[in-house]
Parts: sequence; C-alpha cells; structure tokens
Amino acid sequence: MALFPIHALFLSFLHIIHAVAWPIISTQSVLGPFAALPDDNDPKYSLPMFDTRSWERVNEIHLASKGYIYGPPLLGNTSFFPTGILGEAMVARDKTAWFKDVEYVTNNVYPELSEAATAVTKAGGIQSLSSYEVLYKNQWTSSLPDGISPGMLTNWTQDLLFSMERLSTNPYVVRRLHPSNDRLHFPVDDGVVQQLAGGRTLADLHQEGRLFFADHSYQATYPKTPERWTAACTAYFYIHPDSDDFLPLAIKTNMGKDLTYTPRDDANDWLFAKIAFSMNDLFHSQLYHLANTHDVAEPVHQAALRTMSARHPVRGYLDRLMYQAYAVRPIGEEFLFNDGGFYDSSFALVNWAGKKFATDAYWEHAGHFRSTNFYRDFADRGLVDCAYGPPLHSFPFYETVAPMVQAIEDFTRSFVEDFYPKNSLMGSDHELQAWIIEATSEAQVIDFFPAPLLAREDLVSILSHMAFLSGIAHHALNGATVGEALGVLPLHHSSFNRPLPETKGRIDSLLPWLHNETEALKQASLLVRFNRPLLDEQKGNLLHMFWETEFLGPAGSALHAAERKFRATMLAISGEIRTRQFDEYGLSQGMPFIWRSIDPRKIPYYLCV
Repeated sequence: MALFPIHALFLSFLHIIHAVAWPIISTQSVLGPFAALPDDNDPKYSLPMFDTRSWERVNEIHLASKGYIYGPPLLGNTSFFPTGILGEAMVARDKTAWFKDVEYVTNNVYPELSEAATAVTKAGGIQSLSSYEVLYKNQWTSSLPDGISPGMLTNWTQDLLFSMERLSTNPYVVRRLHPSNDRLHFPVDDGVVQQLAGGRTLADLHQEGRLFFADHSYQATYPKTPERWTAACTAYFYIHPDSDDFLPLAIKTNMGKDLTYTPRDDANDWLFAKIAFSMNDLFHSQLYHLANTHDVAEPVHQAALRTMSARHPVRGYLDRLMYQAYAVRPIGEEFLFNDGGFYDSSFALVNWAGKKFATDAYWEHAGHFRSTNFYRDFADRGLVDCAYGPPLHSFPFYETVAPMVQAIEDFTRSFVEDFYPKNSLMGSDHELQAWIIEATSEAQVIDFFPAPLLAREDLVSILSHMAFLSGIAHHALNGATVGEALGVLPLHHSSFNRPLPETKGRIDSLLPWLHNETEALKQASLLVRFNRPLLDEQKGNLLHMFWETEFLGPAGSALHAAERKFRATMLAISGEIRTRQFDEYGLSQGMPFIWRSIDPRKIPYYLCV
C-alpha cells in the first residue's frame, strides 16, 4: 500500500496553519525557514484546474476536512459551530480579534455610564416621559458619537414614527395580507376603522391590499424573568386611502386581559400599546439577526473551509467576509446569553427564550438561504412589486439598501467573470462543486443552491447574498441602529415593571410600568456597546469590503477597477445618507426621524457583534 508522503503532509499542514490560524501565532516562531516556501511570484488565488501545485491543494483539503469539524450549535439549535483542531484555532483567533476590536467601546462605556447617571441625578431622576431625554442628550459621545437619530427623542409619540420603524429599523416583521390567501387575524370595531381609514372597514382594507400584519404572539409562551413583564403583540398597519401614509391601525397584546388598542383610545392607552409592541420588536430584532445572518453565513463558509483550498478565489472572497465571525456565538454564550448575563439583566424574557426564538425562526424562515434573498424576501411579503395592493409611498430600508446591494452584485459579477470567463469553467472546478455539495449535505444549509452549480449568475447570487448578510442585513438590526434608534427610550423598553393593564382608560401615568433610572441606564449602556465608532479610520466599514484584498491581483487589473467603482458608489451612498435632513413637512424619507444608522461608512463589512 502506498504511503502518504510525510513531507507533503507536513508542508500542507503548515500551509493551512499559515492561511487559517495565522493571527494567533508568529510566522518565524513556528515556521522558521519554511515561512517563505510558497513562490511569491505565483498568483495568490487560482482555480484548481490551473494550479501548478495541485498536489498541495489536495493535501490541504484532506487535512482541512480532518481539522474543521461540524460541532454542535451555539445560541440555540440552529447551524453547526466549528470544532476540531483547526476549527478551534480559528475560533480562538476570531475571539482575540473581537476583544481587541471592542476594547475602545468597552473602555468608554463605563465612564460614560457614570456621566449619564450623574446627569439623570442632577435632573432629579425620571419624573416624566421627557426625562428619558437626559439619558442621551450630550451623552455617550465616544461610544455613540453620531448621537440619537434626529427626531427619535422629540417625535416619538407620533404614529407615523412608530409605523415607519417597521419599514426602516426593523423591516423583517411586517407583511401585507393577501386578499384571497390570508385571513384576518383579529377583529377591530368597524366604526373605529372607518374613522381612521377614510370610511373603509377592516374587510375593505384587506380586499384592497392595504392591510399589513405583524405577529409577535409567539412570545406569549416564552418564560419571563421574575418581576418583569411584557406583551406578545399582534398588530395591523395600513396604507391610508387618502394620504398613502403607512400607519398603525390596531395592536392586540395577546397577554393579560388580551386587550386590543387603537389610535382612538385614550392617549396613554395607545402609547402603552405602542411601547408594548416596540418591546416585542426589540426582542425580535436582536434574535432574528442572529438566526438570519450569523447562523446562515457560518455553515456556508464552514463548507468552503473543508472543500476548497485557501488559494481558491471563492474561498478568498468568503474568508474576507467572515472576519471575526466565529467570535460572536461563543462570546454571546459566555457574556450576553449566559444565566444572569447582560441579556437577563434587562429583558423581560429569559436568555433561553431568546435561544428558543432563534431556533424557531431559523428553521421556519430566517435560516433559509435563497428565500431570504434581499429582493425575494420583500417581494414575498408584499412590500415591493406587489400585484394585489398599492405600492408603499415610502420604504426607507429598501430605498437605502437596494443601491448597496446593487453595488455588491456589480463587483461580485466582475469578480466571478474574472476567474470564470466562461460558464463551462465552473463545471470543471471540482473544488467549487464539492463546496456546493458539502453545503447542502454535510453543512445542512437550508434552501441552498443545488449541485452542480454551472451558471456564473448563480455564483454571483450566492456570494452577493453572503456579502449582504455580513455587511448589511446584520447591521440593519444590530450595531449602530440599536443605540441610535431601535432601542432608544422611552418608546423602546426591554421590559415592563408591572403586569399589563386589565382595562383601558385607567392609565394616569405610564411611568410605573416603565424603566426607572437604574434600568434605563442599564439598557442604554448595553445597547451602545453594539456600535463600532472607529470603523472608518480602521477601514473596516462596508466601504472597504473588498479593499486591498489579495484576490484583486496586480495593480491595474479589472478587479481593481471594479473595487474602486464599488468604493466610490458606497461613498456616494454614504454622502447622501449623511446629508439627509427634514423636509418642509418635518419628514425624512416619509418619516418623522432621520435614519442614518445604515451609512456604509459606519457599518462593518463583517459580522462583528
């Protein structure tokens, strides 16, 4: 029987360590004179059928399949998490990078928390709903240098602000009800609906395709933290027949006395209902982002680690996007969703309820690769290109993000066509085909592209979606937007201090239900931690997603030109976002607040938190 060449095994193992676990060890201390073994004149990336050192790739992949093992999931029963000697080294590398990356924010949060607490004390504590403004005004200047989204502290009682958050800061909950295929989920008095909707009844809105639904009722079954309360709201939104505004119609709590609220109720009752829904939405956004981005992108990349050489350009593309990716779930287990950790200290639902939701959402829809494509997801929910109802007058998330997605697709198409000038080359690339098979079979990526993958446009779609997940979808729900808008008090509380009201018309003050000074400071200091204010100077933002990556090849290449175009496009999008102001009606993108959190210059290109 032929023996595996020991020198080939040794050199291949060194190559893997160099490519994968590199940031945690020193070149000279481990490789010594072998550090320069690869020929520096050879291209960094090549397809396997054109590689003059193909035997190295075979050995490398053989060792990778032994060193990267699909381990049990973390933060819920979702996708695999890597183990094995190489997998564990990769996780250790990413955790080291993550702790270094978060150091600036961590070092600033605690003194800024003390300063905010002093400001609240000097103001006499939280004596009214407007007192929450003291938490943010001139605070968190290092952790959250851009401050709170303009309008969020002054216009937060407006129904239009509340409803338009569903189309901006968290667009992953609401869907349009189909007149024929979808039922009405709860009744609302037709007299009230007609007053709100220009004479239309609930059935009229439904039949005209103007009625939208958001469902957080699943939260009713989750265990609650002692002495904290929440609702499990369902809600109707609608397009007004006269103004075309997207507005809230009714909110049903599904807990306690299961009351249904409308804008025609007493002001405090309706405000309570909007806060209850926002509480459910804050929980949803943070756990949905986990199931929809981290849990989807990781197994696709793990399949590539086991089937592709580090010299494969597709692997290089994925490696770039997955910077620090494998730090998040273990750090989340250790510090955020551990018993008594940051999550338990603030939210009404216990930490393992969050893991339960991440699990349920992942298998139901959030973890489905093709179904959550940027365009398809919004079309499937009737938010764009709807054939059975009027278009949304304004859809800030889609309008802002669509040009970014287009820029990613344009660069990715140039990248794919550069390495695969003809479709026929894809069928000859056995590493590419092995990756597709592995992703579906061993990595168990849900709703992935089937093998064989023979069309370049399908590869463009896969890679672009990975870039969308890591660089945009993640930070739409996490990162800066949480501290600037999605979690800002007094509209967005993480829990109530007492059980839900049993009747309507009895709330003289909302304060007994809402966060006191300690809880408010705790929530604010937790959510600003998700921001990364140094990204622009570190060149770690979306603008630099493909900047100085080795697969661009020699200076002057077509890929360099494509990357410069990508960067220029993102810079222009950033400029447009940064100059947004209120119009003569006090609106920006049809909203009474200015949403700048998705700026390409302030969000990472990678799954950082």
